[in-house]
Amino acid sequence: MATQHSVDEADIRQRIDQLVQAIRVMDLEGVKPIYAPDIVSFDIVPPLQQVGAEAKWKNWVDVFTAYQRPLGYEIRDLTLTLGDDVAFGHSLNRISGTLKNGNRTDSWVRWTGCFRKIDGNWLIVHDQVSVPVDMESGKALLNLRP
Repeated sequence: MATQHSVDEADIRQRIDQLVQAIRVMDLEGVKPIYAPDIVSFDIVPPLQQVGAEAKWKNWVDVFTAYQRPLGYEIRDLTLTLGDDVAFGHSLNRISGTLKNGNRTDSWVRWTGCFRKIDGNWLIVHDQVSVPVDMESGKALLNLRP
């Protein structure tokens, strides 16, 4: 018989898989259900902090608007740690595709997500997306590979 911990972990992984599928087909309505209404996001784009699901959704709209279909999105080395009603995970995520201007991109980012079980659903209440920075130049290092 499955423990509650294994059921919860499988649920979070399934929700992340659904998020990935929605990102790949650029489906905003498919992206929305995983984020808590009061999410605090430290996304890769300014500002330093965004609060609320609508701000997070807007970031995905901006991504979907910038790229041609399909969008490549991959999660590697996802590690989850769970408690009774909170969990966190981290992974390396790859976004790739062709921008509307014809330029091709292929970048890996670091992702950390914090989940809370709200009304029986695991939702992302905080996330952080980042890339390493060359301290001498101050420039993001977008060409690193795992």
